[in-house]
Amino acid sequence: MILDAHGHIGSWPDFLIPDPSAEGLIATMDEAGIVATGISDLLAVGPDAVEGNRRAFAAAAAHPGRFGVWQVYNPHHRTPLADAPGAWGVKLHPDVHRCRLDDPLYEPVWDLGLPVLAHGQTDSPWSSPEMFAAVATRRPEVPLLMGHAGLWPYGFRRAAEAVADHPSVLLEICGSKMTGRWVARLAALAGADRVVFGTDACFLDQRVGFGRVALAPLSEPDRALVQGGNLARVLGPRLVHRIGGTSA
Repeated sequence: MILDAHGHIGSWPDFLIPDPSAEGLIATMDEAGIVATGISDLLAVGPDAVEGNRRAFAAAAAHPGRFGVWQVYNPHHRTPLADAPGAWGVKLHPDVHRCRLDDPLYEPVWDLGLPVLAHGQTDSPWSSPEMFAAVATRRPEVPLLMGHAGLWPYGFRRAAEAVADHPSVLLEICGSKMTGRWVARLAALAGADRVVFGTDACFLDQRVGFGRVALAPLSEPDRALVQGGNLARVLGPRLVHRIGGTSA
């Protein structure tokens, strides 16, 4: 079962997205054989988290079994959050919101206890890998996905090393700089059980992201963990709502 941990619907003002619709994303998922994608609406990442989250939940309800929702939390607006049906967890974008991942403003998110997918960018003043380690030290009970695994190729190893002693942090591998060889290196550095498939669709072509993992030099058991097994373990019963009413 292939699960894409990191996807979007909607538009972004300075990035070309040929098809921002949920229907377009599902068509691409079907081409690649992806069962479900975790989405946040880009309106929520940007100016209106409340309305964007509503749109994401509406898309999930309209396409049962295909989407899980990462509801966006804006720390400056204290966006309402809930462990609602269809929710996979919470999406944080410290760089857009200009709020460090380890800032106390995010305490309501950690208190909720849901899985968290956060943008992670090496050497960012807002989302460097070391901040993921700091959060995991304080709140090890919260599953935390480091989006983009540090983003830049020079930072992939650093990301893996920064969270090596924090099993609650997983490396989510989407990004235009990621390669199949780096997927395998991260699995070797952090353990295949700590690497999660994601594509950043519809910013990036989901088929390209899928191809990186499908052709990466991994053993088949490790590939199965990366492509869906690890995310299914993190989501647990929350995945039941998304996969036709049955457990992953």
